[in-house]
Amino acid sequence: MSAPFKVYKRIGDLRKLSAKEFSATVLIYADGFLEDAVTSISALKANSADDVAIYLLISGAPELGDIAAVIDERTYIVQITEGVGWGEGINVLMKLANSPYVIVMDPSTILLGDAITPTISKLSEKEFSAVGWRGGLVNVEDDWRSVDDKGVGEVDVLFSYFLGLNREHAIEAGAFNIRAIYYRNADMEFGLKLRQAQGRLWQLDLPLKQERHHGYYDTDPAYREEQSKKNYDRILQRFRGKNEILSPRR
Repeated sequence: MSAPFKVYKRIGDLRKLSAKEFSATVLIYADGFLEDAVTSISALKANSADDVAIYLLISGAPELGDIAAVIDERTYIVQITEGVGWGEGINVLMKLANSPYVIVMDPSTILLGDAITPTISKLSEKEFSAVGWRGGLVNVEDDWRSVDDKGVGEVDVLFSYFLGLNREHAIEAGAFNIRAIYYRNADMEFGLKLRQAQGRLWQLDLPLKQERHHGYYDTDPAYREEQSKKNYDRILQRFRGKNEILSPRR
């Protein structure tokens, strides 16, 4: 029995998911634990307007379970059976989105209220290219090897648990690195790319919670550390010492 959504072998085969225009599009990448995506999408629908689209990319061939049940007039699923890395997958969804704003969201993130409206409202002020839930300032005294969470305000980096973007600005800055096949630290690299391109980032308190992050806790530790290190090494090689691209210290 064929899946009730689009299935492609390779990411390069993917075409437009929808011709309908939306105010914002939430982008979700999942390569397993699809029951988490069902829970996350259900909470998202309960706390967002009908003009917010949801794009879910399934990488590889995990157990699908009841994932098809989330499909409706604003929720679209695509599966890439050969698998695709996190950065490349999110980039393709971003480019296909029919909205001025996109929100990158992890399947472990649960909306407890309307987190979309304040995020889009802040982005629509046109002062900031990215608005997110968690992030911080690069700790230059630690030789750029850590990030300090300073709460609400302007930041250097934002994490992809819930990351709102001006779609055009993100694409112009080069979007996420397609070499980032694993999510961890790829969002930090993107934040610094955005800062280097004169984009500004804002951290916001939002009605969200995070359940178990399978992408971290249930990934093979050796693979997790290897890919995380690759992503962070690129950050250090490209950006370390370029303090002029950082936001004001606070």
